[in-house]
Amino acid sequence: MELRDYLRVLRKGWIFIVVLTLVGVAAAAAYSIVKTPEYQATSKVFVSIQSSGSISDLTQGGSFLQNQVKSYADVVNTPVVLQPVIAALELPINVDQLAAQVSASSPLDTVIVEITVADTDPRQAAEIANAVASSFENVVTGLVAENAEGITPVKITLLQQALIPFSPSSPNVPLNIALGALVGLALGVGIAILREALDTRIRNEHDVEVITDAPIIGGIAFDQSTPQNPLVVKDDPRSPRSESFRTLRTNLQFLNVGVTSRSFVVTSSVPGEGKSTSAANLAIVVALAGKNVIIVDADMRKPKLAEYLGLEGGVGLTDVLVGRAQPNDVIQRWGDTNLYVLPAGKVPPNPSELLGSQAMVTLIRGLENSFDTVLFDAPPLLPVTDAAVLAKNTTGALLMVAAGRAHKNQVRGAVAALENVGAKLAGVVLTMLPTRGPDSYGYSRYGYGYGYGYGYSQDEPRASKKKIKA
Repeated sequence: MELRDYLRVLRKGWIFIVVLTLVGVAAAAAYSIVKTPEYQATSKVFVSIQSSGSISDLTQGGSFLQNQVKSYADVVNTPVVLQPVIAALELPINVDQLAAQVSASSPLDTVIVEITVADTDPRQAAEIANAVASSFENVVTGLVAENAEGITPVKITLLQQALIPFSPSSPNVPLNIALGALVGLALGVGIAILREALDTRIRNEHDVEVITDAPIIGGIAFDQSTPQNPLVVKDDPRSPRSESFRTLRTNLQFLNVGVTSRSFVVTSSVPGEGKSTSAANLAIVVALAGKNVIIVDADMRKPKLAEYLGLEGGVGLTDVLVGRAQPNDVIQRWGDTNLYVLPAGKVPPNPSELLGSQAMVTLIRGLENSFDTVLFDAPPLLPVTDAAVLAKNTTGALLMVAAGRAHKNQVRGAVAALENVGAKLAGVVLTMLPTRGPDSYGYSRYGYGYGYGYGYSQDEPRASKKKIKA
């Protein structure tokens, strides 16, 4: 993943990350509230050498103590030191429980032992710390044997008595909250990245570029009213979705520059990716640009174009391919535009064979000679082979990929289906792009966003009547 991918993940999962961060803060705050406050009291003892020898002996003894003082600190938590403290203060605990409250340390390169006691009672914490220091002095004095001069070489001196603390040492509320926020933030970011890594759906153009080198020629904005309003370029020409099709029309003009035939199969990986509505709207905007366009409903299993365009679909492509009708007899003009429609006709028992027949090849060549642009609305590639068979005899296929719905393996399978028959994938169009969020349709490679008010105008080429030569 690149830096931009991580930024996109953060943008997509920011609500989730914020929620987990707040949960971490709340958990830390709750812990700080329910935890019983503890107070710490510290006493300090000084470990020294008693000797009547020379300064050299004292110096050597001091170096020896610095090396051994850690061993003396370890003595503090032993039962021989703590048991007298329990007895003297009449504490209702055992040695192990008291040892958990007492800690001893020695600063580096010193002969000072710091004895720290934590307790819920500040006064008792100070009393225990001082009692431990006194017991420690007695134990060490008894452990070290006297020398030949009758002097105990190691002397323990109380350097600082423990005072009663006025404020608790724990819980440290600001620190706990900061740690809780940090843990929640890290957990949120980690889960967001994991979700992105495990996501198998196509979300944006980067996901498509990983699968195929075919150009991404457009992105169609999502519109929840599409089922009720399929021809958006006609009914709502100023909408973002309508502008998406105009951008697609512009990019389509630069595909296969120099190639005289311009026939494209509009298909998808699986059903429900908006191929039929996209094909119909694309055909309309190309016709409004002054081009002679024909769209053929080659989905002879579930034809939709006649219904979307409000035309009679009883006869059509099936009748032409089986020889019952000529193209001019069944091709219909859509309104007063340059758009012509060849419906699917009746559903045949063998669609794949008809679409791969010589009659279909002859029809394709005839339509290419008579129209500037020929579009075929074909079935999805994965369920059936119709689109792949048809695309082999055209300029190429336009693969519609629904963002957030199509899976990467499905798109990969669709691309492979075209390659297996030698068909060309002319371009990919992302459909159902969200209008908000990091994967939204906006100022990107697809267009300049919204708000420019594009629509039908007097400057846009209108229809001209033309006799069909197909």
